[in-house]
Amino acid sequence: MTTGRRGRLTVYLGAAPGVGKTYAMLDEACRRRARGTDVVIGLVETHGRAATVDRIRDLELVPRRLVEHRGTTLTELDVAAVLERAPKVALVDELAHTNAPGSQHAKRWQDVHELLDAGIDVVTTVNVQHLASLTDDVEAITGVRQRETVPDQVVRDADQIQLVDLSPQQLRRRLAHGNVYRAEQIDASMSSFFRVGNLTALRELALLWLADRVDDALTRYRADHAIDGTWPARERIVVAVTGGPETETLLRRGARIAQRAAGTELLAVHVLPTDGLPSTPSATISAHRALVESLGGSFHTVVGEDVPSAVVDFARGVNATMIVVGVSRHSVWRQALLGSSGAEIARLSGAIDVHLVTHERARVGVSVGSRYSSLSPGRRAAGWGSALAMPTALTAILLLIGRDDVALATDAMLLLAGVVGVALIGGLWPAIVAAIVSNLCLNWFFTPPVTRWTIAEAENVFALAVFVVVAVAAASVVDLAARRTTQAYRARAEASTLAALSRSVLSGQDTAQAIVQRLAQTFGMSDVRLEERADDRAPWVAVAHESRGAEPVPDGPVTEVAIDDRHRLLLAGRVLPATDRQVVEAFGAQAGIVLEHRRLREQAAQAEVLEQTERTRTALLAAVSHDLRTPLAVIRTAVDGLASPDVELDREDRDTLTATIAESTHRLERLIGNLLDLSRLQTGAVRPALRAASLEEVVPIAVEPWLSVLALDVPEDLPLVHTDPGLFERVVANVVSNAVRHSPAGAKVLVTASATRETVELRVADTGPGVPDDRKATMFEPFQRLDDTSTGGLGLGLAVASGLAAAVGAWIAAEDTPGGGLTMVLTVPRARDAERDGMAL
Repeated sequence: MTTGRRGRLTVYLGAAPGVGKTYAMLDEACRRRARGTDVVIGLVETHGRAATVDRIRDLELVPRRLVEHRGTTLTELDVAAVLERAPKVALVDELAHTNAPGSQHAKRWQDVHELLDAGIDVVTTVNVQHLASLTDDVEAITGVRQRETVPDQVVRDADQIQLVDLSPQQLRRRLAHGNVYRAEQIDASMSSFFRVGNLTALRELALLWLADRVDDALTRYRADHAIDGTWPARERIVVAVTGGPETETLLRRGARIAQRAAGTELLAVHVLPTDGLPSTPSATISAHRALVESLGGSFHTVVGEDVPSAVVDFARGVNATMIVVGVSRHSVWRQALLGSSGAEIARLSGAIDVHLVTHERARVGVSVGSRYSSLSPGRRAAGWGSALAMPTALTAILLLIGRDDVALATDAMLLLAGVVGVALIGGLWPAIVAAIVSNLCLNWFFTPPVTRWTIAEAENVFALAVFVVVAVAAASVVDLAARRTTQAYRARAEASTLAALSRSVLSGQDTAQAIVQRLAQTFGMSDVRLEERADDRAPWVAVAHESRGAEPVPDGPVTEVAIDDRHRLLLAGRVLPATDRQVVEAFGAQAGIVLEHRRLREQAAQAEVLEQTERTRTALLAAVSHDLRTPLAVIRTAVDGLASPDVELDREDRDTLTATIAESTHRLERLIGNLLDLSRLQTGAVRPALRAASLEEVVPIAVEPWLSVLALDVPEDLPLVHTDPGLFERVVANVVSNAVRHSPAGAKVLVTASATRETVELRVADTGPGVPDDRKATMFEPFQRLDDTSTGGLGLGLAVASGLAAAVGAWIAAEDTPGGGLTMVLTVPRARDAERDGMAL
């Protein structure tokens, strides 16, 4: 059964057996039943508890499925019976239960998912010790390893979770009074699993786990209602990390603060510049991420122009209660001039507490590490060469012009332009050398007294000092801008390529061949191939290949990128640098996704074909064994009676046998005709000849065999329809035949017709048992009958009618007949004016 709506899951969560989950579930079922909801018990374990047994009596119970296992009869949830019963709500106890061997599903939660997929609401129960993520914690508390578990996400995805809570003392009293286990089990249980400490710890686990679920709902609510303020529903610590050497100290201090209160969450945040390019080596960030995860927290990266604002915005977004930040590494003088991130975060934090942590690197100054150069070796060599050549050449040009014709300020500006040019060519350090050489040239050749290292006027000393500072600053800015621009172009190109690849994969428009083509184009490789193998010992076989040379894998450097144990990428043409290899690995991951999707699609298509074939084969075998054999047996019996020399038949008996032969032959012809029509429809062999036609020429012929049981009302002034008269006659005949077969004896089937602006409707109404709403969606499929005991045919009539109607541009819908029964509505498009005129001629 499929209603198009997924059922709702309600879970009663408890900390231990005996807290009252099953009773609460039954109590809800009784309330729903009192409101008129269709509720059944799929499976409830009473464990002999009198109160639970008494609560079941007023509810409908679906019988359990019996399973034989090693000489023992086990009972399990009968999913098929519940689906056939199709209630609004089904009760299924003990969600984490493991089904008996041979069951359709290994776990009961998988049975529940099947009921939910069918549109049935399910109410179930589970104890916190059966949640998969808490297995180790429960074993550490109780000393018992839980073997029956349910994935946390199954419970998290529930539409409603009800916590059934009971204090340890109350639960132990219930146990002592015999309300949980039998008398002989009470003493052992109270001294082992049901100790106060165990129950208290399990209760805390249940409350904390449910608090996480509630926190998720709170986060969604704040996002949906655009609430920016902090709601301190639980402690959440945010540690602002810079990637510097003090990061480990900050993270461990944040973890210690988080451990002071149970349920506190630890989050680390690292802010990237607005260009999205990392200012800290990726290996350092990876190490810090691993440290945070080992401490039980999570690592996050955000992009922001202003670091303090970005940290505070993140903290507010996650509803944090405290921000942990380190004392600035900058010197006291720099903090006095520019301020510190910690002070700015405290100023912006508002209601969020700020915890300032000192460390060994506080106020000792920020060390400047070596800069990564993205320049080629040729450009670096040219830069160092120009560091000497540029100042020398400019000095020579100025000397040729003459010292008296050019002012000192002009000499300095020209040499400063040369320094900037060196920075553009070779980067920062060649530009610094050029600035020093230019300063020496200015002093020696252009600053009075010339050709001496002394300076006559004090203002020239200041001018030369400013020249060096400005030259170094300009060179630094130019070098940084050039490197950032190169990195940004590369990052943008990589991001654009990966985004396009991901989008095409997710949309199902890409293939493995397209991926290797894009790899070859993006990285300029002469040969790229994607290979796979059946197992570790099998040879590699290419499944996608793009070559721009004569050989599949030409001689030269070949880069191998492993996707998984069964797939790899080979790229030939040049050696890939480390940064390019990372992008290729991302390509390889996408290729693996493509291959896996393709494999799953192929398996799904094969399974669907096999399922359809098996379903058709089973139905045909059943048909041949019964529906086709029955009329043949009747014909054979009647013929034997007519031909028997030992029996004298009068005229009336002969007429009866002859009529029986005719009726069975007609039935046999109809069954065979439906089978042939169905095969023609499935193979696409039906070729309708559409034209303008009148229902007066179609309906009387189609319904002639059943005129005695029909009430026919087809007006003569109906407009013409656009259809194939012969095929539409078969449609009408099958629909009317189906209505007559399911009508009560002596009842008339009403056939009426009416017209709208665009269509003509033919309605066939019977007063039979009708069809439930959940069956109307499948009643036009092959081999569908009202019940398994019907002897009226193979269940092909409506399938053939639906297929033929679609072929001639019409369609069929099923409605309920007022007062009971089924009304089939055949809708046919009206003929156009040109067709009506052609028919009139």
